[in-house]
Amino acid sequence: MNKKPFVTKEKLEEITKTYPTPFHIYDEKGIRKNVAALKEAFSWNKGYKEYFAVKANANPYIMNILQEYGCGADCSSFTELMLSDACGLKGQELMFSSNETPAEEYLLARDLGAIINIDDFTHIEYLDKLFDGKFPKTMCCRYNPGGYFKISNDIMDNPGDSKYGMTGEQMFEAFTILKEKGVEEFGIHAFLASNTVTNEYYPILAKMLFELAVRIKRVTGVKIKFINLSGGIGIPYSPDMEPNNIYAIGDGVHEAYDEVFGKAGMTDVAIYTELGRYMLGPYGALVTKAIHFKHIYKEYVGVDSCAVDLMRPAMYGAYHHITVMGKEDKVPDHVYDVVGSLCENNDKFAIDRHLPEVEIGDLLYIHDTGAHGYSMGYNYNGKLKHAELLLKTDGDVQLIRRAETPLDYFSTLDISPVYDKLKNN
Repeated sequence: MNKKPFVTKEKLEEITKTYPTPFHIYDEKGIRKNVAALKEAFSWNKGYKEYFAVKANANPYIMNILQEYGCGADCSSFTELMLSDACGLKGQELMFSSNETPAEEYLLARDLGAIINIDDFTHIEYLDKLFDGKFPKTMCCRYNPGGYFKISNDIMDNPGDSKYGMTGEQMFEAFTILKEKGVEEFGIHAFLASNTVTNEYYPILAKMLFELAVRIKRVTGVKIKFINLSGGIGIPYSPDMEPNNIYAIGDGVHEAYDEVFGKAGMTDVAIYTELGRYMLGPYGALVTKAIHFKHIYKEYVGVDSCAVDLMRPAMYGAYHHITVMGKEDKVPDHVYDVVGSLCENNDKFAIDRHLPEVEIGDLLYIHDTGAHGYSMGYNYNGKLKHAELLLKTDGDVQLIRRAETPLDYFSTLDISPVYDKLKNN
């Protein structure tokens, strides 16, 4: 696969006259095309709904685009619930999937009418007290099958080592208790593997959950309203990876649905997803500028961004492809570590990366930062997070989040004299 930027060097040079590097930029056209394809791939299911994983990119401008296509929001915190509510998402357009959840977050989710996805069996008793025994009409429980999750002979992930979800036995007991507490409609949720670049993951997960749903209904008599396949559909971060085929994935889930639910007479069950990376990952980029070189035991390119803007390489050793803008056709005959300015040796966007010769002032386009890019940023070393831009379908560029300032960084401190001095400077 040939990874190409969705914006030209000339356009970026024009943008930097107004918005200096570094910044994240998002491709509205690509986002719209992708979400439309997702909806089409699952159009066979009348109740299908995508609950966008807000944690992947908590920007209301992006969320509003997805909302135009009927997407809801999957929230995991108090502020994500607040943001989604402010975007106009109401009631069961909201899914609240959290763990080790504080009382005030559960209360806000209930007050907003969100579907609450219970992560742990003990939370049922906790919620019973918190809600004074008055549970919402619809509830969901998160399932963890334990062991290893495999596709063919390949181990995809290790659910047994995950802190999320309930055992199978706990799921049956949870549904029985919740039914006794007055819950009328139920959902089943599971997330077993992250960033899978295979069309088999969703169908295999779906069949597992469909079969569990049939058994639960048979034993407990509850009404299964939906199956939430969660996230896990990945993107090809490196050029040697092939992207998923969302239509093949949709067809695979459809086949499992007909096989399991068709025989059980449960063809009214809705399918939900809560994708983040798949929705936005390829449609965002971090644009940064080469500002320094260092020639010691290795060759280093120093850029004007750092892990504040993209933590994945530092945190996971994750690969993000890099294009030196204007040099796409040049031979990548130089080997660099591409680094930021944090006082941490893992502040590296690339290690031993083959690139064409980089010169001071070159714009580096770091691919696939649309999800878990800006949203994972932090302020270590007092570094400030940078702007977010939207490349609109008509070619215009819109500022959708300004860059942080020192005043933002200091605003939560009770240091009025210092703050006033900063404000006046």
